[in-house]
Amino acid sequence: MKAYSLDLRQKIIDVYEQKEISQRQLARRFNVALSFIVKLLRQYRTTGNISPKPFNGGVKLKLDPENLVVLAELIENNNDATLDELCQMLKERRGVSISRATMGRMTQRLQLTVKKNSVPQ
Repeated sequence: MKAYSLDLRQKIIDVYEQKEISQRQLARRFNVALSFIVKLLRQYRTTGNISPKPFNGGVKLKLDPENLVVLAELIENNNDATLDELCQMLKERRGVSISRATMGRMTQRLQLTVKKNSVPQ
């Protein structure tokens, strides 16, 4: 999702109010998505405001700080465990169920490494 400047937003509103121009033509003229034009004009008509809405944050972490500490301990004590095994250990110890992919992201966040697979090659 792009964040468009207040200047661009004001230019779009000015052109829309001065000329009889369709929303599609506005999108082409300013090289923006039609959905952006639709949302901007709706916001302008309902609130009179054209500023971008505030960012509401991202996706919340699956594990709280307390569970991350437990996970770090599990990894350090079982440094040869696979991601699947770590998921199972975390579930048994804390009752928290996460996917292998989430476990991989959490180990990266903790800057710890784990074994890639359980089958020796």
